[in-house]
Amino acid sequence: MVFSSYVFLLVFLPLFLITYALTPARARSWTILLGSLLFYAWALPSALGLLVTVIVFTYLTGGRVLASAGRARLTWLTLGVTGNLALLGYFKYANMAVSSANSVRNVLGFDEFTWTQIVLPVGLSFYIFHAISYLVDLHRGTAKAPRNIIDFAAFVSLFPHLVAGPILRFHLLADQFRERTHTPEKFARGAQRFMVGLSMKVLLADPLAPLVNAAYTAAHPSAADAWLGSVAYTLQLFFDFAGYSHMAIGLALMLGFRFPENFLDPYTATSITAFWQRWHVSLGTFLREYVYIPLGGNRRGLGRTNLNLFLTMTVGGLWHGANWTFVLWGMWNGAFLVLERVLKKKFGRPPPPAWYAVPKVMLIVILGRVLFRSENVAHAGEVYRAMAGLNGAALTPDVAITVTPERLAVMLAGVAVVYGAPLWNRRAEQRPALRSAPQYALIPVFLLAVATLAAQQYAPFLYFQF
Repeated sequence: MVFSSYVFLLVFLPLFLITYALTPARARSWTILLGSLLFYAWALPSALGLLVTVIVFTYLTGGRVLASAGRARLTWLTLGVTGNLALLGYFKYANMAVSSANSVRNVLGFDEFTWTQIVLPVGLSFYIFHAISYLVDLHRGTAKAPRNIIDFAAFVSLFPHLVAGPILRFHLLADQFRERTHTPEKFARGAQRFMVGLSMKVLLADPLAPLVNAAYTAAHPSAADAWLGSVAYTLQLFFDFAGYSHMAIGLALMLGFRFPENFLDPYTATSITAFWQRWHVSLGTFLREYVYIPLGGNRRGLGRTNLNLFLTMTVGGLWHGANWTFVLWGMWNGAFLVLERVLKKKFGRPPPPAWYAVPKVMLIVILGRVLFRSENVAHAGEVYRAMAGLNGAALTPDVAITVTPERLAVMLAGVAVVYGAPLWNRRAEQRPALRSAPQYALIPVFLLAVATLAAQQYAPFLYFQF
């Protein structure tokens, strides 16, 4: 089930909210758990068993972490983290491992391994990370244990963040499961955030999908195909994922929870470092807390710090998908983060002006997105070749047919929102009267998005695949 569907909007969400409101406060974790399991099992009931297995295994292991001390405590933590990562590794990376091994065997003249492709359960990467954060937070003592397994199961399966994040650390929600407030004001703010997110997804992300698909499936893309498709994909990915995050945060508010922000105007960043502090904030925070710092962080000198940073971004790339393109994409970003750190350390120059820095950062981001979107490394190489103008300049017919005036208008509207919204928000801080202006337009825009759903084909969120 996806948020941008009539089943969710007109059936599941109203019934769930009514049931939740009628449930006594002490039993609301049960309502969250049962509703979230129904939400998850709607499309693929067979995947429900894996989610339940992760919940039970992690809860029991967490109990042993709390009950142990010294080396035994660390052993139980290691077992819990390793067990979860083993599940993630099998379901997400086994296909990649066998494919890579078969490529090597082909070169050496050996027969390929026979292998049945494994289907990646939706949301596995996210709820495995939630489980790991629980174990580590218990070991560190940064969070109290949940009252019972129902509270923990409700945390892991909470449907607003279950299938595509944000990635939540357990200690941020542990106290909220014990006590949280429900007010009409909080519910209204949550509903507004949900409406904003749905409008971003349906009106600004989904219309760009045909253009992006045409550009990235062209047999011999031209320079215009590659650049226009990559810019469109950069906008599509932002409005798709940021839209989902808005909806998740809004739904959580409607249930009394406060989720951290996941996007902080990343396309206005003036450095790659700032970009990664604003894009998919919950993932960046998770990688810093549970990968970068355990590797040593910045405590062992500049060289080791740079290596830790590079390795962390490589792990982040691999987390996104079982494909060498994602590994290279992580290394691409890690290399620029290290380069910025080295140059700042060596020269200490003041940051360049925004008119220069923002386009430079966006160029790096767009070029990296080629790896993120391409089917394989060879395909990415073909797109880069096209970008360099080696395949001609003009749009190819299959791409040209998708470049409609309406789609170009959506791209322009997307750019206006990306760069206009932060400016408007800064002015609204100085003139509070401006804050109410967008609210008057929100309901008709939301209704347009809901009506548009009827004319669209099924369009799952892009991050479902990760």
